[in-house]
Amino acid sequence: MSIICVIGTGYVGLVTGTCLADMGNQVTCVDIVQEKIERLKQGILPIYEPGLEEMVERNVQAGRLHFTTSYAEGLDSSEFVFIAVNTPTGNTQGGADMRYVEAAARSIAEELDHYAVIINKSTVPVGSGDFVSRVIQNNLKRADVSFSVVSNPEFLREGSAVLDFQKPDRVVLGSSDPEAAHRVAKLYLPLRAPFVITDLYTAEMIKYASNAFLATKISFINEIAQICERLGADVKEVAAGMGYDKRIGSAFLDAGIGYGGSCFPKDVRALAHMADEAGLHPQMLHAVMEINYDQRRLIVDKLTNILGTLRHCTVGVLGLAFKANTDDMREAPAVDIIRWITAQGAQVQVYDPVAKETGREALAREGVNMELVTFCENAYDVANNADALVIITEWNEFKSLNMQRIRGAMRRPVLIDGRNIYEPSEMNRCGFIYRGIGRGTGPAPTVLPPGDTTSILEQQVPLTLEEA
Repeated sequence: MSIICVIGTGYVGLVTGTCLADMGNQVTCVDIVQEKIERLKQGILPIYEPGLEEMVERNVQAGRLHFTTSYAEGLDSSEFVFIAVNTPTGNTQGGADMRYVEAAARSIAEELDHYAVIINKSTVPVGSGDFVSRVIQNNLKRADVSFSVVSNPEFLREGSAVLDFQKPDRVVLGSSDPEAAHRVAKLYLPLRAPFVITDLYTAEMIKYASNAFLATKISFINEIAQICERLGADVKEVAAGMGYDKRIGSAFLDAGIGYGGSCFPKDVRALAHMADEAGLHPQMLHAVMEINYDQRRLIVDKLTNILGTLRHCTVGVLGLAFKANTDDMREAPAVDIIRWITAQGAQVQVYDPVAKETGREALAREGVNMELVTFCENAYDVANNADALVIITEWNEFKSLNMQRIRGAMRRPVLIDGRNIYEPSEMNRCGFIYRGIGRGTGPAPTVLPPGDTTSILEQQVPLTLEEA
């Protein structure tokens, strides 16, 4: 058993602290936000993550997991101190905002009265290990206290973070003190994972390079999807055929509306910024970001190509969170898409199984006209009298909807599937004018005015459309 302090109770900090406690360690999580700590003590989590709430409750009851706002309490006798605070984009060029890391390091220094290993768990720019070391060294209250700094980047996927922690592909550790890195490695031995033990700079770069590569795969398949649409190919079959090649693999080859969340957008921007500052020209990284942004516009283009105009239309939106199994709205494509739709004069009806409150806050914060947005209780209410339905988040419950009932509730049978969760032929049989991403089915979209049935594709069931 080890005594551990985790600074920060956001996504990474809470998952890390809870999972370490579940491995039998004594863990104290520190956060300066009093309200968040009080709610955690009551069992109310600030994030939605499958399996995490039950794990927090179990370890609190077992006396292994504690929450406090006091650095002195958190650091008391701690052998390991994880820094897991937020590192948002800090400027227009994409550089990381290190204020929270610096504040955490300074607070650690002011309370530290014994040797401890300080572990950077936050995603931080290359060179941050040296930065944290300097901040702590310059603010120590006792000259006889020593410490070591280790980089231990996280590779947690939102929606499966608990499993990712428990069964990691690898554990990356970087330090100028090999003994400290090996001490941290012992914490993870029960996970029986491969270890990559290297220097600080390399460990920090592994995190950025990994996320940038995965983002590149997503943007690559989305660019292929646009080519598929023009040439009549089906990107899902193309991706499946590619994925059988072991050199390529099938992961992250799902065409859609692009990546979002707290990691990929921020990390790709930060890596490009680091390259720019080093006097390089990261062409691929800039292309990855541009393609990703364009995918969001594609949804609105598909709507206007079919409906002609969005003014006075009602558009149903299924899903707000940037991905399924989370309520995270950071960099969520839904925000841009809904803002663009409402800016063209459309009413929007939305539903998300989990992200209702975080979605409402994100839309309002990003300047969406909330008078044009209605939050619904289920997917069928979203479809009621809608001129079009847009799938934005790939929640499992959307894959098992009664699509005949959905079609019957709609005013016009337009279905834009931003996640390719439906089969085009099946949706055509249900009477929808279906547009996926890169599915390559049918001719180019035709404008579908209210009351017009002549432009519905021949393979679809002719329907009487009511006046919008």
